[in-house]
Amino acid sequence: MNREQLHGMIEESTGNEKNICQIYAFKDNETVYEDTWHGYQTDDAVNVMSVTKGVMSLLAGIAIDRGFIESTEQKVMDFFPDYQVKRGEKTIHDVTVKHLLTMTAPYKYRNEPWKKICTSDDWTIGALDFLGGHRGITGEFRYATLGIQILAGIIERASGEKLIDFANRNLFLPLGIPGHVIHGDSSKEDQFDFLMNKNPRKNEWYSDPQDTVTAGWGLCMSAKDLAKIGLLVMNNGTYKDHRIISEAYLKEMLTPHLKLDKRFGNMNYGYLWYQPYDQKEIYAAIGDGGNIIYVNKKKNISVGITGTFQPRIFDRVEFIERNILPLIM
Repeated sequence: MNREQLHGMIEESTGNEKNICQIYAFKDNETVYEDTWHGYQTDDAVNVMSVTKGVMSLLAGIAIDRGFIESTEQKVMDFFPDYQVKRGEKTIHDVTVKHLLTMTAPYKYRNEPWKKICTSDDWTIGALDFLGGHRGITGEFRYATLGIQILAGIIERASGEKLIDFANRNLFLPLGIPGHVIHGDSSKEDQFDFLMNKNPRKNEWYSDPQDTVTAGWGLCMSAKDLAKIGLLVMNNGTYKDHRIISEAYLKEMLTPHLKLDKRFGNMNYGYLWYQPYDQKEIYAAIGDGGNIIYVNKKKNISVGITGTFQPRIFDRVEFIERNILPLIM
């Protein structure tokens, strides 16, 4: 398949590829492929859904590098001394930053309480209200989009600045990614529109009423900028010879801490990043709609793909390796 055939295949697709807006790829730090669909331009931004979590992991690492967070072993409650823990709740005091990053933190709910948290005045405190529980720390993987909101609160309290400013100063602008702004509305109707609207967005990040960004979703970026983040990971924390994040943290971030089950493709899990294959230096930050940052260290390739909301797309790694890699190798 050549480039024209790939473009046509996506343009005419009625399957998993029909929602793709942008693809951008680097090899050996050079742009080797870019294309767009559905009226999108290269620099347009898309809500990249849970790829946001992968970016949050990098921001946590930068906060550790700067000394704002002691280590991933630091207790979550160290950052919330004014939080009133409910009577009888003990587990919350044992939860660490690492538990958040590996999705092994325990929560007091069966299903994520979206309405409760996403209609509250402070989503970080709303998420804290559900942290802990009588079962204690079990080490069980529990995918928690809302729980990652606590990580945003930790970075803000530790650094003394809003996370949007921390991200712009320490990650986005050093990578040549446009500075981002908070979205500025969080009504129920606006949340639905933010999820379902298929038009290009500005470089923004969804936010709660406290102007704290949503840590588990809601970051808007182009595929080009996703691929730049992939370059940072591929190059062990440097971009154009400028160190942005420590190699030590990235190694820890990409180390498999858990083996996931069939629901998650039996992939390995690091700090909010996936390792699709055992013993291969291939890593990905993955979101709904097939949004993805794909990093192949052996081949020096970074790929970003954006797509509008479409549930249950789980084959983007395979799509990249089947269709994009042969074009750029």
